[in-house]
Amino acid sequence: MKITAIEAIPFAIPYRKPVRFASGEVHVAEHVLVRVHTDDGVVGVAEAPPRPYTYGETQGGIVAVINTIFAPAVVGLTLLEREIVTERLRRTIGNPTAKSALDMAIWDALGRTLDLRVVDMLGGFTDQMRVSHMLGFDDPAAMVDDAQRMVDTYGITTFKVKVGRRPVGLDTAVVRALRDRFGDRIELYVDGNRGWTASESARAMKDMSDLGLLFAEELCPADDVLGRRWLVEQLDVPFIADESVPTPADVTRESLSGSMTALSIKTARTGFTTSRRVHHLAEGLGLEVVMGNQIDGQVGTACSLAFGAAFASTSRHAGELSNFLDMADDLLTEPLQIRDGGLHTSPMPGTGFEIDPDKLAHYRTDRS
Repeated sequence: MKITAIEAIPFAIPYRKPVRFASGEVHVAEHVLVRVHTDDGVVGVAEAPPRPYTYGETQGGIVAVINTIFAPAVVGLTLLEREIVTERLRRTIGNPTAKSALDMAIWDALGRTLDLRVVDMLGGFTDQMRVSHMLGFDDPAAMVDDAQRMVDTYGITTFKVKVGRRPVGLDTAVVRALRDRFGDRIELYVDGNRGWTASESARAMKDMSDLGLLFAEELCPADDVLGRRWLVEQLDVPFIADESVPTPADVTRESLSGSMTALSIKTARTGFTTSRRVHHLAEGLGLEVVMGNQIDGQVGTACSLAFGAAFASTSRHAGELSNFLDMADDLLTEPLQIRDGGLHTSPMPGTGFEIDPDKLAHYRTDRS
């Protein structure tokens, strides 16, 4: 079970249409496939989706930090020495998705070696999760049509609506249009990606107070310390912290300061090892939890599904597990299938998927 080599393979797959939200927009999924090789011939796999406007990582930066810093620090350790891996990666600040992909690839390799599923190694609570779909910026009619397509095609009935534009009425009109079309047949929550001020957020939430929202997420910046606390105190729905809490210490600080009442766990940001720490911390602090998505491909979605299905609290709400539907293609031999509004965990060991070598050869960008 000794780690003998680590690969960081850049690849690029276009989106069917640009994904737009308050902190940026994405036209192509320029991700990194991370592979961990062992002396038993096992290969563990995970995906790093860089988000430069959120965490400062780029595709090239992820490849560089893995190849020049992380791989030399990890090669030679065994798959069981995950805490040593965590400590060695912690010496380098930042780079959350690079660290997380390496961590999850090690878990995947361990599961494959032991012939165990990662979902069972983590907790094994359930074998399925309901799916929430993200609706990016567009006009109300287009976003309603997108939601209708998700309902009709995949049975999805929970939607996260991206907000944060000015004037705030652009976005409140979308949420109202969705509620008018679907009534109480769907669940709705909003995510501002820190696009509004605290006062704009308060005004928008007041305008939507009759729409039965589940959550409000990252409506205003966390560094507006007093404004965000003022906002959270007056809301009657849980306020989800996401990109403002990339570490367990951030979760503790924001929770105790009254700036959050719920938490988005993203395995793309905290892997399996640190996500488990964050999950237990949320339980201790009494925070509601949702499984978030970093616009992951199917590899990353399979990892999120494995973690989310492992625990009661992470599987209670619909997980954000559908963003791969916006990609023109993916890398798996057997694509994930959303049916009746949900995803089922794979019976295969590890995180439960295999990479199609022909697709990887086609989409990788490090070979001419």
